[in-house]
Amino acid sequence: MIQPVQEDAFERIVTLDAAHIKFGPGATGETGFEARRLGLSRVMVLTDRTLGDGPQVAAVLASLDAGGIDAAVYDRVRVEPTDRSFRDAIDAADRGRYDGFVAVGGGSVIDTAKAANLYHTCPADFLDYVNAPVGRGRPVPGPLKPLIAVPTTAGTGSETTGVAIFDLEGLHAKTGIAHRALKPAVGIVDPDNTRSMPPLAAACTGLDVLSHAIESFTALPYTRRPAPDDPSMRPSYQGSNPMSDVWSSRAIEMVAANLPAAIDGDAEPQAQMLLAATFAGFGFGNAGCHLPHGMSYPVSSNVRDYRPAGYAGDHPMIPHGMSVILNAPAVFRWTAAADPERHLQAAALMGAGVAGVPAPEAGEAVAQAIIDLMKRTGMPNGLSAVGYTPADIDTLVGGTLPQRRVTKLCPRPFDEQDLARLFEGAMSYW
Repeated sequence: MIQPVQEDAFERIVTLDAAHIKFGPGATGETGFEARRLGLSRVMVLTDRTLGDGPQVAAVLASLDAGGIDAAVYDRVRVEPTDRSFRDAIDAADRGRYDGFVAVGGGSVIDTAKAANLYHTCPADFLDYVNAPVGRGRPVPGPLKPLIAVPTTAGTGSETTGVAIFDLEGLHAKTGIAHRALKPAVGIVDPDNTRSMPPLAAACTGLDVLSHAIESFTALPYTRRPAPDDPSMRPSYQGSNPMSDVWSSRAIEMVAANLPAAIDGDAEPQAQMLLAATFAGFGFGNAGCHLPHGMSYPVSSNVRDYRPAGYAGDHPMIPHGMSVILNAPAVFRWTAAADPERHLQAAALMGAGVAGVPAPEAGEAVAQAIIDLMKRTGMPNGLSAVGYTPADIDTLVGGTLPQRRVTKLCPRPFDEQDLARLFEGAMSYW
């Protein structure tokens, strides 16, 4: 006979680890001040080749110089990083005598800086810190050196989180490293730095914000997660909770209200999208994501020849935000059965009329609101539009199963057959 789980075996405590955020036009000019405040004297500035000669990096370097901070630029960050590109940045960090790090770029750059900081400060076998079951999932043994994150895309919220995502090339699967110690010491969120984003990049990163927020808002409630044996083992991703709900719900509203105009280049909506990314980062960095992100990793890792417009690089890629949102409508149609009211609230936050919508139609309400925004922002029509066919579903399912760090927060239990049906449903939407 199966014994019922004791009520006190479930979590009753939630924690919020807030990042130090500085927001406003021109905030980049205070990078040197923040570095000085943190006691830094020599920093590694990480960026990618597209940004390396641009105004964002120039502004950071000028501010560091004015603050008397010695800076060395590393511009080899790979967009959609891999374990190989992480190792290259780690090697570069090990060759310099740095007492801190500055990341200038999107999520790929900030995540790479987190990894360089981690392995430079706390050397270990690469898989030691990588999330189980792909890696060993060992906790970070101590504090890292200060990292200042200067995002140039309005999407990942990586300036607020202790997560670094990469593609493990040998497995053709995305995974990551997650620990509170990876959180940047400061996030400098400057709307001036996102003014030059290409339209498709703005769309992809903005829709990543949307999915972050809806996933954390609909994630398994923290009170349905087993309590840790020791407080030190409480996970970073804790499940939906009253504190993350505040940030996530506001981010959903902001994306729906501002993303199309931000793509068109309007300055104030662009600023609001950058702020929404940070809000969503507070939400999902505390509550976590679930299936749209878990399913996105094999979509990105198994790309064949898709090359998105406006993205520099010499390799095929499906941008992270695109790979996430292509799965989202299919997922939320299905997860709504676990909590119809939450899903209806998400649809309402996007501006959908949900008065009188019955509970069984909650999933369709939120899915259709997302699809409408996908159409308005130029997203491909499902996985088939980026090169996948039903023959790929087994591969995509196999790449999702190891993503337990996020999929365990799905509000509805699932198996391989459920995942196969979800990928089938994500092949096309209109």
